Amino acid sequence: MASKQLKEITVEEWPRSAILSFFAVAQLSIVGPLWDSQHNQDGDLWVIIDAKVFDLSKFSAIHPGGKAVLLADDVRGQDVTELFYSLHKSEVLLRPQYARLRKGIVKGQEEQFAPLPHGSLSPIPYGAPVVIQGILFPYYGDSHRRVQKVLRTLMDEVLRSEAQDIESSGQRISQKVFEIGGEYQLHATRLGPGKHLKGLTLVGGAVKPEEFDYFHELIIHQELARSGYRTFQDAYWVGAVIGLPPVLNFGRPEIQHIVPDIFAGKKFISLAISEAFAGSDVAGIRCTAKLSDDKKFWIVNGSKKWITNGHFSDYFSTGVRTDKGLTMLLIPRGPGVETKPIKTAYSPAAGTAYITFDNVKVPIENTLGEVNQGLKVILSNFNHERWVIVANAVQGQRNIVDAALRWASQRKAFGKPLIELAIVRAKLAQMISRAESSQTWLEHITYQMNHMTYAEQSQYLAGPMALLKQYISGVGQDTARDVTQIFGGRAITQSGLGAAVELFHRTIAYDAILGGSEDVLADLGVRQAQKFIPKNARL
Repeated sequence: MASKQLKEITVEEWPRSAILSFFAVAQLSIVGPLWDSQHNQDGDLWVIIDAKVFDLSKFSAIHPGGKAVLLADDVRGQDVTELFYSLHKSEVLLRPQYARLRKGIVKGQEEQFAPLPHGSLSPIPYGAPVVIQGILFPYYGDSHRRVQKVLRTLMDEVLRSEAQDIESSGQRISQKVFEIGGEYQLHATRLGPGKHLKGLTLVGGAVKPEEFDYFHELIIHQELARSGYRTFQDAYWVGAVIGLPPVLNFGRPEIQHIVPDIFAGKKFISLAISEAFAGSDVAGIRCTAKLSDDKKFWIVNGSKKWITNGHFSDYFSTGVRTDKGLTMLLIPRGPGVETKPIKTAYSPAAGTAYITFDNVKVPIENTLGEVNQGLKVILSNFNHERWVIVANAVQGQRNIVDAALRWASQRKAFGKPLIELAIVRAKLAQMISRAESSQTWLEHITYQMNHMTYAEQSQYLAGPMALLKQYISGVGQDTARDVTQIFGGRAITQSGLGAAVELFHRTIAYDAILGGSEDVLADLGVRQAQKFIPKNARL
């Protein structure tokens, strides 16, 4: 809200008590008569919030906190800036129903807490990776910073409001927003560098396809994760992030025609591996596929569970049991395919689904890779899937660090800001350390990904990636516990100042399960290291 759009209120229009209060804070020059009773009583009630004048005369009757709160001596006719920001977010003042209550700007005053322009960096230390803050870093160049600027503006202007809406409504992301992502080729870029990018205009031209690397992709994931809404991160094409690579890398030419529509946001795909019988234990898959008598079709029977985006997907990259092992199939939605939503700890907008296949006929050309060699297809994308989970999780922790530093600076308890309490600073120190160490380890692995083939990544990075993911999920839960203590009761409330903290705490356990459970991955990391221990190694 720009000051020039509002009428300036002079001291003659303000009650004596408010003028004295304002004088003490802002050292205003007071001229003209001082009135004792104007605008500070029931039926004629004004307040100042950050130099803006609000007429609450009618609103007081419907104030969610009750009229008595607004008629308190330290509220009616007063500058209530500090009190307001101890209870509400800045964005509240931008809502149309409250913006209409504005009368003007106090003469000679300027807003101190106006929202930053779209695309701005957080002014909070550790609120963004150091490279984004302009500090020199070896992994990033100009094209990475261009990508970051485009994504941040897109998030602030379009995607953030969509993320908020779907979190509260439970409705899937609008088709328009999916197609906006298609225009920027966000769906294609979130699959990493490769031949699938050839000929595409990426991120509004911020980076050329031949330049695109895993650090560009990392920035895209983390900028999208800035919304803080896990539902949005999962609903906005995470199904394609993990479900489309088997088609791109192992699909026959006959089925590649589905890719452009998926990139454009017109069609949707999910990875359907997990079952009630088989989570991290992929070998436990029971969903079956048998060849038809004429050998032209697979006949699929079984079920899948916890499939992200499954409820609205058009295609499913599906793991099935065949006669001598596992096989991957691309199964289109059609006769015999049924999806049911699963209620989880977050919004149903992510489309998490239970899928049943009842004598589903799948053309033989929809086989992904070789028959009975599906485990190779499944495992081939695990590194990238876990890396994506880590990228989102690290940004999630950084969001919380940013919020905690803001809140600890503005919230007063025992007569001083929380950040003046040593125990709070100790918690903040641990939260910052976790986020920064996680980001550094993530970027170290990302650099190696840029200099390895996919096969080399599988050989050398499967262990480190597994250990990184289990580390991230563990420290994330530590941070959730610490920030809950800092925010207190607000951290268990799904609205208001602590809403982001509540959501983080409620869903942080997802990171310990998705892409392989925490304990399984810790063991995998050590077993991978065990392979490289020389047989003759001794202390």
